[in-house]
Amino acid sequence: MRSSPSRRNHSWSEINVAPAFAEWIAAAEYRDAYFASPDDLQLLLESEFTTFVANKIRVVLDREDVSDRTVVAVYGVGALFAFTRVSQILKMVEPSIRGRLVVFFPGQYEQNNYRLLDARDGWNYLATPITIDSAGLA
Repeated sequence: MRSSPSRRNHSWSEINVAPAFAEWIAAAEYRDAYFASPDDLQLLLESEFTTFVANKIRVVLDREDVSDRTVVAVYGVGALFAFTRVSQILKMVEPSIRGRLVVFFPGQYEQNNYRLLDARDGWNYLATPITIDSAGLA
């Protein structure tokens, strides 16, 4: 996580959520049992892990140096695939967003519908996509 100023009076901060699962499972009291029986992990993934990732992002969003002139970039969300839904995480952190939140993810965008890795139903989110064939106009 780092922050840097830009030429247009905005600052940027970033958070890599790719290592989140490894950090979360390493701290789990019954991690060895979960490795032996991964199906038992499903309930915790849906509740505790999603909250864990949202809290990691909130730590950056709530820092003193993050303001309404800050862009917070979240990357590594592809590593969350099969563990949690990015849409659920975004709902949890939305009240903490003061400036702009940019989420970089491998997926598709079509008619305001975002689909991570094209493997799950997408979610409709009020956002401005930056796509590979985007002209940069909103």
